[in-house]
Amino acid sequence: MPDFEGATGWLNSPPLSSPALRGKVVLVDFWTFSCINWRREFPYVRAWAKQYRDRGLVVIGVHTPEFPFEMDPENVERAVRDIGVDYPVALDSNRALWRAFGNAYWPAIYLVDGRGVVRYHHFGEGGYEATERAIQRALSETGQIANDELVAPASQGAEAPADWGNLRSPENYVGLARTSGLVVDASPGQRRTYIAPVSLRNNEWSPVGEWILGSESAVLQRANGRVAYGFHARDLHLVMGPSEGAGPIRFRVLIDGKPPGAAHGLDVDEQGFGNVDSSRMYQLIRQPGPIRDRRFEIEFIDPDIEVFSFTFG
Repeated sequence: MPDFEGATGWLNSPPLSSPALRGKVVLVDFWTFSCINWRREFPYVRAWAKQYRDRGLVVIGVHTPEFPFEMDPENVERAVRDIGVDYPVALDSNRALWRAFGNAYWPAIYLVDGRGVVRYHHFGEGGYEATERAIQRALSETGQIANDELVAPASQGAEAPADWGNLRSPENYVGLARTSGLVVDASPGQRRTYIAPVSLRNNEWSPVGEWILGSESAVLQRANGRVAYGFHARDLHLVMGPSEGAGPIRFRVLIDGKPPGAAHGLDVDEQGFGNVDSSRMYQLIRQPGPIRDRRFEIEFIDPDIEVFSFTFG
C-alpha cells in the first residue's frame, strides 16, 4: 500500500501512515462528494466501517476532487458533515494519492491486508458481497473472527440504488471539453444568447438564454436562463453551484413542460422550486413511474449559476 504522505489534509482523524497501519486491514475508498456513483456506494462503506471497526478494519476515504470547487477543504468538510462520513478522510487535492495508487475511477476500493499488501480492488458501484467477503477473509487472517453475515444498509434519498432497468441516460458534462449531445453551435468562452430547439431527442441538451460555455462548466450571465435536456431515467441530478461571489440562486424545474409534482427530487418541491446555496449535486427529479423519454428544463430565476454535469439513476 502506498503511503499517505501526499495528502493535503485530514478530516475526522490525525494524519495516518502506511507503516502505522501495518497489522490492520485497511479499506481505501476513493471518492468525491458530487459523484452520484459514490453516493450510492457509500451506505455499504459506512456500514462496513461500523460493522468491522472493532475487529481491526480501518476505512480511509480518499477525497480526490473532480471539479475545482471540490478542492476547497471547507466544501469537503461541509460535505463530510452533511452526508455523514464519520471515518478518516484524506484530502487529495493534488491527486498525489490518486497517482500513487494508479487509480482512475470514482468510486474505487482498495483492500489492504495486515501485511500491507493490496489484495483486492473494485471499481465503480456494485460488487458489494464480493468486497465484504474479501474484508472478512482478510480479517480472519489477522486472527479476527468474522461471521458470514453481510451488512444490509438502508439506502434512501440520493443513496438509493439506481433503477438500472430504466436507465438509458449516461452521465454527461456541461463543459465543452467532455460534453455530448449538445444541439446548438457553441461559442467557447464567449457570452452569447442560445435558443433551444422545439424538441429534444433522448440525451440531447441545450442552454437557453445568455450563457458563457467553458471547458468545464457553463455560467449563466442573465436571469431566467435555462437548460433543457432530453432524458430517460427515474432520477435526474445536476451538479451546480453559485459562481464565485454570488449568493443563493433560485430555480424552478419542469418535466414535459409541467411542474414535477410527485416526480420532484429531494432538492425541489412539488411545484419544482428550489435554491442553490452551495456547489454540490442536486437531486431534481425522482419519478414514481412510468419511466419514459422526458424533456427536463431548469430555469434559473437569478443569474451567476455555474453548471457542471448531469447524472441519472
